[in-house]
Amino acid sequence: MKSLFRTKSIESIIKNAEKTHFKKTLGALDLILLGVGCTIGTGIFVLTGVAAAEHAGPGIALSYLLSGIVCMFAGLAYTELASTVPISGSAYTYSYAVLGEFVAWLVACGLVLEYTVAASTVSAGWSGYFVGILKQGGIELPEKFTTVPSQGGIVNLPAICIALFVGLLLYRGTRESIIVNRILVGLKLIVIFIFLIVATPEIKMENYAEFLPFGWHGVLTGAAAIFFAYLGFDAVATTAEECKNPRRDLPIGIIGGLAICAVLYVAVSLVLTGISHYSTLSNAEPMARALRENGSNIGSALVGTGAVAGMVTVLLVMMYAQTRIFVAMSRDGLIPSFFGKLHEKYATPHISCIIVTLVVMLISGFTPIKTMGHMSSLGTLFAFCVVSIGVVALRLQRPDLHRTFRCPAVFFVAPIAVISCGYLILTLLSETYKPFFIWFAIGLVVYFAYSRKRSFLS
Repeated sequence: MKSLFRTKSIESIIKNAEKTHFKKTLGALDLILLGVGCTIGTGIFVLTGVAAAEHAGPGIALSYLLSGIVCMFAGLAYTELASTVPISGSAYTYSYAVLGEFVAWLVACGLVLEYTVAASTVSAGWSGYFVGILKQGGIELPEKFTTVPSQGGIVNLPAICIALFVGLLLYRGTRESIIVNRILVGLKLIVIFIFLIVATPEIKMENYAEFLPFGWHGVLTGAAAIFFAYLGFDAVATTAEECKNPRRDLPIGIIGGLAICAVLYVAVSLVLTGISHYSTLSNAEPMARALRENGSNIGSALVGTGAVAGMVTVLLVMMYAQTRIFVAMSRDGLIPSFFGKLHEKYATPHISCIIVTLVVMLISGFTPIKTMGHMSSLGTLFAFCVVSIGVVALRLQRPDLHRTFRCPAVFFVAPIAVISCGYLILTLLSETYKPFFIWFAIGLVVYFAYSRKRSFLS
């Protein structure tokens, strides 16, 4: 039993990581754009309207503010650990150092849900938007090549193609991937700012007359419903070994990215509920529809373009993060060493890139993934809880460590993050507990049959 909770010292983790020679190409701006790229996806284009109509009305802006504060608590915990242990393994590595190997393995299982499964979901979602844009342009793809077999089709080909494109980018190199991310995040932000500029003059103050139609209970319910729009910022921590100055830039990237997302979410929700009555926003394209109703026919095309660009950046960062988690696990012996092998020319974990790309292509191309969104969120929230516990444990275990960033009021912030994320986990488990526990059961079998014996700590 004692071997389940064996830990690696932070010094040995950092020394071991030095054997893997990533190119250090990322600065603070790159990290902020990675955070924004992974966090702002379809949530801002779709989820805002649905949550306003069903939960909070115009008070959805307060819901976004509350969720942002809770997420910032988890972000502060991540930031302290990321700057103290600047290794690409993110929550997995932090758990290994503080809480032991078994907990780290469970976190790794959760991170696979967060990154690989979520990337598959995003690929499928991108396919839907892309097919819709083509239809508006008079091009209609055969349904059998845009639908998975269980829904009457043969394969979701656009989903496979976008996953392959992103996989090739990641194989080629981090620098190239970052350039594409910069361009697409820029496009996404331009679309959001155009919406704000065009829509703000059309705000009707009477739409704010009933600001909290569902009361404060609705605001809190709305906060839970849209919490998942903030998920993804933690992927920034997986870039640690490719940062020029990780101890300085990781805090800027994590906190800066989260803050930008929170401001944009609040602004968009206020403007959206100002130009259209909240009760009309429960549809698949609330921003585009609201613009059309106010005389702007370019709205649908703009939002569609923004959503497509937004999902590509989310897919890019999630697949990137998963490959870096695998590198960290391979260094510890928990998975085969070839997962951590770097390409001689590109200095990328090319075998991990190939494996992650193939898995994402298979899931998104052939599997209906309605429940996968909740599965991904459960994995993320589990990692948030463990990191929030870990930052307190490390303060107590190693007060001597040099910390370039210290989580303020850590003994208040971390417990609030754990309680909030734990509540959301229990809420989601009531809907998707079977696949979640099946996945972790498979993970336990792999750990006890292979990883525990192969661990370098054995």
